[in-house]
Parts: sequence; C-alpha cells; structure tokens
Amino acid sequence: MPPDPGPTHSDSTHPAPTRHSDPTPSTLHAEKDYLRTSRAALALMREKTGSLKIYSADPVNAEFLKAAIFRRMQELEDDPEVPLFFGRLDYLEPTEETFHIGRRHVNDEQGEPLVVDWRAEISVPFYRASRTEPMGVGIRRRFGFTHGELTAFEDEDLTTSAPVAEHSDILDAEIERPRSGPMRDIVATIQPEQDVIVRAGVDETICVQGAPGTGKTAVGLHRAAYLLYAYRDQLSRAGVLVVGPNASFLRYIGDVLPALGEIEAKQTTVEEMVARVKIAGPGPAPVDILKGDARMAEVLRRAVWSQVQLPKEALVVPRGSHRWRVPAYEAEELVNELRTRGIRYGAGRAMLPQRLAHAVLLRMETGGDSPDDRVQDSVARSRPVKLYADALWPAVDPAKLLFRLFTDAELLAEHADGILTEEEQALLLWDKAPRSAGAAKWSVADATLIDELADLVDRTPSLGHVVLDEAQDLSAMQLRAVGRRCSTGSMTVLGDIAQGTTPWATPSWDEALKHLGKSGAHTEELTAGFRVPGQVIEYAARLLPQIAPHLTPPTAVRRARGELAITQVPDSLAAAVETVQEITERPGSIGVIVPDALVPGARKALQDKGISFSVLGDEDDVEAHVDVVPAGLAKGLEFDHVVLVEPAGIVAGEADERTGLRRLYVCLTRAVTSLAILHTDDLPDVLR
Repeated sequence: MPPDPGPTHSDSTHPAPTRHSDPTPSTLHAEKDYLRTSRAALALMREKTGSLKIYSADPVNAEFLKAAIFRRMQELEDDPEVPLFFGRLDYLEPTEETFHIGRRHVNDEQGEPLVVDWRAEISVPFYRASRTEPMGVGIRRRFGFTHGELTAFEDEDLTTSAPVAEHSDILDAEIERPRSGPMRDIVATIQPEQDVIVRAGVDETICVQGAPGTGKTAVGLHRAAYLLYAYRDQLSRAGVLVVGPNASFLRYIGDVLPALGEIEAKQTTVEEMVARVKIAGPGPAPVDILKGDARMAEVLRRAVWSQVQLPKEALVVPRGSHRWRVPAYEAEELVNELRTRGIRYGAGRAMLPQRLAHAVLLRMETGGDSPDDRVQDSVARSRPVKLYADALWPAVDPAKLLFRLFTDAELLAEHADGILTEEEQALLLWDKAPRSAGAAKWSVADATLIDELADLVDRTPSLGHVVLDEAQDLSAMQLRAVGRRCSTGSMTVLGDIAQGTTPWATPSWDEALKHLGKSGAHTEELTAGFRVPGQVIEYAARLLPQIAPHLTPPTAVRRARGELAITQVPDSLAAAVETVQEITERPGSIGVIVPDALVPGARKALQDKGISFSVLGDEDDVEAHVDVVPAGLAKGLEFDHVVLVEPAGIVAGEADERTGLRRLYVCLTRAVTSLAILHTDDLPDVLR
C-alpha cells in the first residue's frame, strides 16, 4: 500500500524478452554470472570500508571519521531482494563500451566499474535514448528480476528503423505487478519526461503538476537523490529536507532514498516543522482559513516591530569619574537607522547596544581618551546600556506575542487596521482566553503563525534543497513557512491542483510559488498515468470540469484497462465486507476507503467477519493486507484493489462541495487493478 510511485523496478518472470534479443540461454547465464560478480565486488567494497583504521590524536576528528565510515557502510549495504543493476547500455563505435546501470556504483579490485550509478552522466541514454536520437547507444537492455534473482532480459535495438514492439513487456509487467509494503524506487523505469525533472540543476526550482498515477512523488524523491549525488559537497553542508503531508505518508516513502544509497536527507511534516509549541489539533475551519491567509504576515510584522520604542530621555553611562551622555535625539537616530536596514528584529536588538556604545566612545575620544574595541564591548555590556537598549528594543517571545494578539482586542485592532475587517478580527479573538501562552491549546494554524513571528525575530536557516509534496493543500502561511527554510536554496514542489482537499487549498501554482518565495520557478505537467487503470482514471476525470477545469485530463498509458464496478446496495458496509472476502485471496493490497465518519462501522463490520485488517494511521499499517482507509488520509497512497464506500458521504464530509468532490477524486484514483464502488445513497450528480 505504498504512495503512488509510477513504474518501479521490474520483478517480472517473463520467460523471454519481446524486443530484439538473444533467445539462447547463454546470454541470460552470462548476465547472472555478472550479477554474482558484482555482488561479490560490492561485499568486498563494504568489507574494505569496515576494515579502515582511524589514527587521529584529535578525538573530535576521530569521531567524525568514525561517523563517516559508518555512513559509508550503510550506503554499501546490499539487499539481496533488490536488483543490483537493472539495465545495460551497449555503445557504438568508436568506444564499443558496455555499461551495466544500477542503483549505486560498484567497482572491482582494480577500480574498474562493474556497475555504473544511474545518476552518472554516462547513464543518461538509458532513460532518454531513442531510435531517432540514440545518443551513441546501439542496444539498450532491460532486466527482469524475481526476489533479486535475474530471470529475464529484453533488448531494444536503437540502430534499426524496422518496427519494434511499442511496449516493454518487462516494464508493463512491473506496472501491473501486485505490491505491498512501503514505496520502492522507480529508478529502473524513469521515463524521459520524468528524467528531465530528476536531473534539473541544483539552482533550479521546479513545480510538478502531476495527475494521479504519474509518479510525481517518486520523481521528487529521485531528484533529491540525484542532487545529493551531483552536488554532494554543497548539499551535504546545506542539507536536504523532504516535507510530506502526514506521518503515515512519510513512513511509506521512507525507504526510497536509503534504497538509492542516500541516508542524509531528512523527512518531516509541516506540522512537525512549525511545532515550536505543543499542538493540540486543528481549530475551527473558518478560523484556520483566516489564520492561513497571507494578510496575517503583515499583521504579525506590525506586531513585532511595534515593540521598538523611541527614547524619551538621554543615555547616561558612568565610567570612572566621568558620566558620558548620549542625547535622546541621537539615540532615536540610531534606532531609526537600524529599523530601516531591513534586518531581523533580533539582529537589530543585538546591534543596538554596540551602536550606543560607539556613540559613547566618540564622546570619550572627544574628551581626550583613546578607547579601543575592548572598551566599546565593555560599554555595550554595561548595565546602563543594556537596560537602556532593552527598554527601546525589548525581547520578543513569539508565542507570548501571538497570545496577546488573540486576547487583546485593542492590540489586534491596532495592528490589523486596514488589513482585516472587524468581523475577521473578532474571529481571531479567543472566546475564553487561556491563563497564559503556555496553557493555550494551539492549533497547527497557530503554530504556523508563531513560526512566522520567530522568523521575524531571527532568520530561519536555509537548507540547500527542499522537496515539498502535496503542496496544493497548504495555506499561504504554511507555504511561507516552507519557503523560508530554503530561502537561498532550491525546491521541488509536487502536487495536483485537482487534489486540493483543504478549505485553504491553493487555487494555482503561480500563487503557491509566490508564497514560497519562488515566483520564477518552472512548472512541469505530468499527465501520463502509469498506475491508475484506464477505466478508473476516465471515470474519475468526470469530476475535473468542476474541480479543476483548467487542467489537462490525465491519460492512462497501460494496456490493461483495469476493473471498475459500481453497485447500489441496501447496506454499503456489509457489501464492502463481502467484496473484501471475494478478493482477499487475490494478490496485492486491498484498501477499503470510507468516509471518515464510517471508520468505526467499517472496523466493526470487518471484525465481526473475522477479517484481519488495520486502520490507516496505525503503526503497523505498512504491512497490512487489508486496510480501512479514512477518506481524509487516502491521498498519495495506492492499493491493488480498492473498495470505495459511499462516494456521496465522502463529498458531504467536507466543508464545501468543491472540496468534497476533490476529496472524492483522490479516493477514486487510488486503485491499481480494480475499483469497486458501493453505495446506498445516490451518487453525486456528476458521477451518475
């Protein structure tokens, strides 16, 4: 039940390739020998790494080297269930070289490459070469594997103009192969249009609008792996972060980067990212919509900078037998100069004592003294200067400041004047104020505002690259929170406007990119669906004119049309259990997608029939064969067989009809092989 990955590495058991190929078993036998040789070489590489001795008199350096060796050992781990290579390129003259393409580089004892990393420049033709542009390649070979054992191969002759099979049987078999467990990589089957995105440079921010089944999540993760390979020195220092919609989603995608040898990238959710305070849960939808509005940024900016006060009296600094005086008008000039420099509030607060101390030093020099920098530092740290500076530029606690805004109507009105209406201001005020900021029950929207305040005080450090998935569901303020974490870096923004299922979902990628601070980013649209069957995607596409009329409808590239059954029944939950019993012996995962309100009923119905299952969100949901899936958590996941209960209930469970239809669009597009729709209530009009 992994997230929607597009095609992944083949696990086919086809007896023979269907394109130009060597039909004799000798070729297959030779490739199996090559695989054994490569695995032995990888084991030797890992053994040599583990045997390295550390000699350093500096204990800090020694620990650093130990950590580096440990990471390298992790990168060189060999999973016997995962193919070490998945393809081969036979180049034409003049080189006539042959390269096996795999997930990581493997070399022999002499340093000669046995397997070339898929991210290397030499591997590009595996993904992009064609008969019209062979890129110097004569034969492209794909391998089929079963549990890590090489079972088939398929050759594509790029030098011929004769007709060849339009489809790769190995690729097609992989697309339709039942799967379970966490998401796997798609490195063996990346398509040309996906490869262009994956190999985009580190300075380029790319937005991927991807229809269901197009592999946008996998493309984003593979781009992270590529960037860590191609720009390792830069990104190992700056860092790479993957931001997903929820913890369950992150568990499903968690194995992709490690499988590609990349263990440096971190993963988080927006909620975890902004959790500077304890989050109790979501707030009322109208309130959270307002708190997510981009106008709140200006309200908060005003609130922070209003803390700065202008001096009403002079600064007097006793030093020895002298009393040095800085008049109020001069101190005011210093404060105003700092305010207009465009620096963070906290930076200005740190600089003000030094500015005041410098003004004192000028007077000391005029008086005949010869003070140096040490004297200025001493004056800046003196009690009179610190007290004076604190009074003009007090410390700001983000949570306490937001607490004051939401409990003091006059203070909120002062900073929201001309930005928010009186009705909107009233919506933000707590009906019953908590005792303190520490006792407040903060929502995710509140935590996002606190994060914005914290950035106004002290700049948020920037990462080298951020992969943001399901970006269409974030509010403007949440997008700002993600964007400031890569203010000097780049992003891969992933999502589908048609799957925007929050009341504050972004209306367009242009607007989302503006809030992320990446207005100049390039947007790519993926519409070729590798996973969702044709019948299913065409049925779901009936919703697009209402939920996203400007998007290009997705198309299925699979030859198998899939299975679609729509049945009105007296008791939809009972019928769902019967359907699960009918298909439970079929290979692959089963997802029972229900309106959130029907989760308890679905749980009881399955328990009564003795069917083993788990509810999505439980810790063991990765391994479950049958999952009860609340409609609100279905996004990004896929199942071989989906039993969808009460579509009208899914629509009714959202705040408005458009959001409900978008949620239904998500749920309709989770199936890989079969979709059974069971309903007692009438279907939404658009699906009748």
